[in-house]
Amino acid sequence: MEGYHLSKQSHSCNSGSQKKQNEKNKLEWWQLSLIGVGCTIGTGYFLGSSIGIITTGPSIVFSFIMAAVGTYIVYRFLAKMTADDPLEGSFCSYAKKAFGQWAGFSCGWIYWSSNILIMGSQLTALSILSKFWFHQIPLWVFSTGYGVTAIIVVLLGTKGFGKIENILAIIKTAAIVMFILLAFSALLNWIPGDSSDAHVPHSMRELFPHQFIGFWSSLIYAFYAFGGIEVIGLMAMQLKKKEDAPKSGSIMLLVLTIIYVLSLGLAVCMLQYQRFSEDESPFVKAMENTHLSFFPHVFNGAIIIAGFSTMTAALFGVTNLLVTLAKDGDAPSFFALKVKKINNLPLPSLGIATLGMLISIITALLLPDKTYEYITTAAGILLLFNWLFIIISAIRILKLNVLDKWMASIGILFLIGAISGTMMEKMIRPGFFVSIISVAVIVIISLILTKLKAKKKEK
Repeated sequence: MEGYHLSKQSHSCNSGSQKKQNEKNKLEWWQLSLIGVGCTIGTGYFLGSSIGIITTGPSIVFSFIMAAVGTYIVYRFLAKMTADDPLEGSFCSYAKKAFGQWAGFSCGWIYWSSNILIMGSQLTALSILSKFWFHQIPLWVFSTGYGVTAIIVVLLGTKGFGKIENILAIIKTAAIVMFILLAFSALLNWIPGDSSDAHVPHSMRELFPHQFIGFWSSLIYAFYAFGGIEVIGLMAMQLKKKEDAPKSGSIMLLVLTIIYVLSLGLAVCMLQYQRFSEDESPFVKAMENTHLSFFPHVFNGAIIIAGFSTMTAALFGVTNLLVTLAKDGDAPSFFALKVKKINNLPLPSLGIATLGMLISIITALLLPDKTYEYITTAAGILLLFNWLFIIISAIRILKLNVLDKWMASIGILFLIGAISGTMMEKMIRPGFFVSIISVAVIVIISLILTKLKAKKKEK
C-alpha cells in the first residue's frame, strides 16, 4: 500500500509538473500578435503590391484600407468562435460544426492545397531573390536550402517556431520602418537625390487613373498582403488565455494597417505609378532616385526574410491542420501520429507537406512563368474562399447582434469583390477559373465520401 501511495503521489507530481510545463509553453497575447505580423508580412506585400500599384495607381492605399477592414472582420469572427468554443481545427472545425462533415473536409483540403502551392511559389521567389548576390548558383540549390531550413524551424516545436517568428517579425517590421523614415527624409530633401518625380496626388483622376475597374482589380493584391490570419487562428489554441485572441488579432491588424498604408502612401508620392515594375519591390523602386547604394541590398534581404517567414508559417499551419483532419476522419489516421522524442511533432504530416512542397518547387522551376503564376494566383483566391467560409460559419454558429450582422455583410461583400475583381485583370483571370474548378473538385469528393460514410453507418 505504501508503494502504491508513493507511486500515486509521484504520478500526481509528474502530472502537475507536466501541466506547469504545458502552461509555460503557452503564448501571451502579444507573442501571438508578433507571430501574426511574422506570418502575414511576406512577398505579397514586399513584391505583390507593385502589381497593385500598376493596376490602380495611388488608390492602392484605399485598396489596402478596404483589405484591412475585410481581414479584421474575418479575424474577429474567427476569434469569437475560438473564445466561445476552442477547437483544435480552428476554421475547419467551425465549418464542420456549422454545415457538416463535407464543409470541414472541403475547408481543410482547400487550405492545405493552396498553402502547398504558395510555399512552392515563395521558395522559387526566394531563390530568384538570392541570385541578386549569387548569380552562378542554380535555383534548386537555394530552394533546397530554404526548404530544409523551414523544416528545421518547424521541428523546433511551437515554442521554438514562435521565438523565431518573433525575431523575423521584428526584422521585417524594422525594414518597413526604415523605409518610412528614409522616404520622409527624401520627401523633405534631407537626403540628397533627385526629387523631381515626387508628387502628392490631389484629384480623383490622379488617385484613380484607371477608374473603378482598376481599383476593383487591385483588391486581390491588397488581400494577398494580409494573408496569414488562418495560421493565427490555428495557433490561438496555444494562448494562455483563449479570450485574448480578439485582442491579439486587433493589435496585429492595427500595426499592419498603419505600416502598410504609410509605406505605400509614401512610395506612390515619391514616384509616378507608371514607373513601378512587376518584377521589383515598390519600395526599392521608390528609393532609386536617392542613390542610397545600401538600400537595395538591405531591402532584398528583408524580402527574403519576409518570404521565408510566411513560407515557414504556412508549413507549420498545414502540418498541424493535417493532424486535425486525420483525427476527424478527413485524412488517413496515420497522419495524426506524433513523435514524443521530437517535440511531440506529427512527422508523417510534416513529411507529406514536405513532399507536396517539393513537387510544387519542381513544378515552379519547370513550368513557364505565366502558367505557374496562374496556379499560385488560384491558391491565393482559394484562401479567400476559406475566409468566406469563416464568416458564413460564424453566422450559423454564433448569436449575432445587429452590428455583427452588418459586419458580416460588409466582410462578405469585400471578399466577393476581391475574388470577382480577378476577372477584370487579364494577367490573373485564368487563376479565377482554376480556383473555381479546384473548389468544385474538393467539394464533390467531400460529398461522395460523406455519403459513403453514411452508408457504412447504416450497415
